[in-house]
Amino acid sequence: MIIDDDIKKCIEVLQKGGTILYPTDTIWGIGCDATNEEAVAKIYALKNRNEAKSMIILLANEEDILQYTHEKELKVYDYIKGITKPVTIIYQQAMHLANNVVNEDGSIGIRIVKDPFCQALIKAYGKPIVSTSANISGYPPPQLFSDIDNAIKTKVDYVVQHRQEEQEPGTPSTVIKMNTDGTYIVLRP
Repeated sequence: MIIDDDIKKCIEVLQKGGTILYPTDTIWGIGCDATNEEAVAKIYALKNRNEAKSMIILLANEEDILQYTHEKELKVYDYIKGITKPVTIIYQQAMHLANNVVNEDGSIGIRIVKDPFCQALIKAYGKPIVSTSANISGYPPPQLFSDIDNAIKTKVDYVVQHRQEEQEPGTPSTVIKMNTDGTYIVLRP
């Protein structure tokens, strides 16, 4: 089965500090092990992206947030359960992640994926995976696999085969910022 092969190959690449091009619950993304600083640096170089612009990480389960932030509770999930599209939450205090994936202010964007492929990949890998749009910085993010620049496709270590033929464009996630007092602000509906 193509999904199982893709997951196996992705895990091999991620364990070696490599990069992958993969479909997410929003758009196609470039990913790597979010705990590996050298792997994260490869993505910045590949995208020609300023390292001051942080990237987000994907997790498979809400409870995993507690391992990578200083959050004690997951109250915001009561709010987002009613939202049907993917939601990225910016947490103020990241931990146990590569320094260069965390924003200069110590914050990190985290999305709990609902996409079955991403969930299976992250669960099988056992660590968070970086997700950043599959484009060179300054260019629009590709909505379909066919829109991805060959410079990206040829420079990642593995390109996932699953969902390459889809013709329905992806949509960006809602973005919510958590404050240290437990309140939150919707940055992008």
